[in-house]
Amino acid sequence: MDVVALGESMVTFLPSRPGRLADVPSFDRAIGGAESNTACVLAAAGHSARWVGRVGADGFGEHLLERIAAYGVDVSSVDRDPVRPTGVYFRTAGDRGTGAHEVAYYRAGSAASAMSAENVDLTAVRAGRVLHLSGITAALSAGCRDLLHELTAPRPGRPLLSFDVNHRPGLWRDSGGPLVLLELARRADVVFVGEDEAAEAWGITGGPEAIREALPEPAVLVVKEGAKGATAFEDVAQADADGTPPAVFEPALSVDVVATTGAGDAFAAGFLSGTLRNLPLRARLRYGHLFAAAALTTPGDLATPPSRDHADRLTALDDTAWGRLRLAPGWTQAERATEEANTP
Repeated sequence: MDVVALGESMVTFLPSRPGRLADVPSFDRAIGGAESNTACVLAAAGHSARWVGRVGADGFGEHLLERIAAYGVDVSSVDRDPVRPTGVYFRTAGDRGTGAHEVAYYRAGSAASAMSAENVDLTAVRAGRVLHLSGITAALSAGCRDLLHELTAPRPGRPLLSFDVNHRPGLWRDSGGPLVLLELARRADVVFVGEDEAAEAWGITGGPEAIREALPEPAVLVVKEGAKGATAFEDVAQADADGTPPAVFEPALSVDVVATTGAGDAFAAGFLSGTLRNLPLRARLRYGHLFAAAALTTPGDLATPPSRDHADRLTALDDTAWGRLRLAPGWTQAERATEEANTP
């Protein structure tokens, strides 16, 4: 496998119209989960991907497996729990950045929260070039936390370890979450963290350089700076080897935003896609922005990324042309429609 992602996936209920959860009359069913989202986007981008997790032996669990597999993701190592249910959550149509946004999680005691090193197929988890994890899993239970400590432990032949901090204060039952996340990040090879997350979790407010100072261990650190862009730090030896500076900033694209849900997972998928292809650091950042733009212009958690040829063409633009790009809903399909129209 190119990538194996481990974590919780849930059935998502999206409102049929804007309004408070108390007022919305009906919902459409979808799927959501940081790690499975990343696996689905990578599979849609042409990489081999596996998702490992646990779901209930119920209809929602079956729905998750069918939908994730439909993206081309291998789900053969997902365990079905005969007792615990599949987690679900409901959210409003409003943007997460507004005070009106509501999310109602029903994940306590879920099958995924019972993941541990004893009931997860560790051989299947480690059988990839990249292993992608997130801090959400560590917050679900003590067993999940121990599992992540096991998977991030240094060992011969360990896959390239990708870790998205994904700080979710509401999930942690004690005040120790930030320290757990910091420890896990320090044991990873590639780390994704938002500038706002670093401030909230660790009190780091000095920008990307200050975050790198606090996290010198990862070979690659990606600091997401919201609508401004993202900065990636590479260790000095690797930077010298590929001729890039140890820190690269790449501005985000202008996007007509439909919904922000899933954009961070898509960004990680784009960056990892570029990593798997051994692209330069700047190109990996641009891939992250392009994949995030696909999610931002789609209402659900998941969006089909641009084709590889399309993404490569946009990634190769000079800085001026890149800065002039403005992407609207349907932009990833527009390129395909043009190519089909030109095909005899």
